[in-house]
Amino acid sequence: MENPAVRQAQGSPGGHPEPGRPHLAAARVALPAGHPLRRLLPVGAAVGLLALVATFALGLAQPRQLWASYLVAFLFWLTLALGGLFFVLVQFAARAGWSVAVRRIAEHVAGTLPLFVLLFVPLALSLDELFPWTDAAATAADPLLAAKGAFLNQDFFLLRAAFYLLAWAALGWWFRRRSLAQDVSADPRTTRLLQSVSAPALVLYAITLTYASFDWIMSLEPRWYSTIFGVYLFAGCAVAIFAAVALGAILLERRGGPLEGIVTAEHYHDLGKLLFGFVVFWAYIGFSQYMLIWYGNIPEETVWFARRLEHGWLAVSVTLALAHFVLPFFYFILVRTKRNRVLLAAGCLWLLAAHWLDLYWLVMPAVFPQGPPVSLLDLLAWLGIGGLFVAVLGALLRRPALVPVGDPRLPESLSFENM
Repeated sequence: MENPAVRQAQGSPGGHPEPGRPHLAAARVALPAGHPLRRLLPVGAAVGLLALVATFALGLAQPRQLWASYLVAFLFWLTLALGGLFFVLVQFAARAGWSVAVRRIAEHVAGTLPLFVLLFVPLALSLDELFPWTDAAATAADPLLAAKGAFLNQDFFLLRAAFYLLAWAALGWWFRRRSLAQDVSADPRTTRLLQSVSAPALVLYAITLTYASFDWIMSLEPRWYSTIFGVYLFAGCAVAIFAAVALGAILLERRGGPLEGIVTAEHYHDLGKLLFGFVVFWAYIGFSQYMLIWYGNIPEETVWFARRLEHGWLAVSVTLALAHFVLPFFYFILVRTKRNRVLLAAGCLWLLAAHWLDLYWLVMPAVFPQGPPVSLLDLLAWLGIGGLFVAVLGALLRRPALVPVGDPRLPESLSFENM
């Protein structure tokens, strides 16, 4: 049966879009007035503000737990937004046609990146609670830390952080703005411009994400280092965004939603394949990092993993391996899982939870080597930052056209079929 959205997108009897015209009416894919997702802005803002107030109120008596919980929550929502930016950049760089129908979801997620410039300010004011290299006396007494002093110092650290955050915010804003402008102009030159900019933007993205992972996570234990740590964090970003895009598409398609008839099982199948691929890639990078350090058996390197294999952290490590790789591997390898909306949504929620556990496993043992802390602050910080993230995302979703209606490759995406 012919997809009605494909029929609407065809601007001429031959099936080719007419030059200078949107391929799909923007009103057809706008968020309806009564749609539940329109409440994301007020509900998210209320939950976020209340949860953040509670986080800081309860955390005053335990500052290390407060800032460790805040950092994990900050990294979870930031990596989701950075995953959105990666999705947009790589689709333009690859000149992909299949993903046009779902790309706007990732553009909106990446559009939340300016929020994290503000959310980083509390962390910038509390570096001494988390990062041991901020202690001048301890750094001077340790030859290894002293040798890293030119890089690990507060002024340079904050300067780099500002560069990362502003670069990401600028890229997310610019790509989304140009894509929205194309909804009106339907100018194919916009697509060519975004394709040409995406390649250098990906280089900038890779460099900034790598150094941010060094600064914000690896320097929690500044004597340890791994040259593929940035790739490991990137793999988590990719898993998170493919899961989030699939969930977003399901929510916007169900029960007569604006994406009904536009996003199909074919798109879900490809998103599921990408999820499966990056679950394997995450495990490959994680195991490679572990295997090389285990084989080298150098105390300065093995201490990082040794800390995560004792005092209760072993159970977390095993749970992470099972939740982030073993179970998803056998779950997403099935074709039915990728094409069934309910099964796909359940798997996506599972992987987002596993992604949070991964970040918890990266951060918390550095702050609490004696064992996993159980704290309400973890939940409150996650709700606080997440609420503000959802509020900003809800505001962006209110903008008409949840599909890039001016993109010349939209008809290809609407008629896409897996081979």
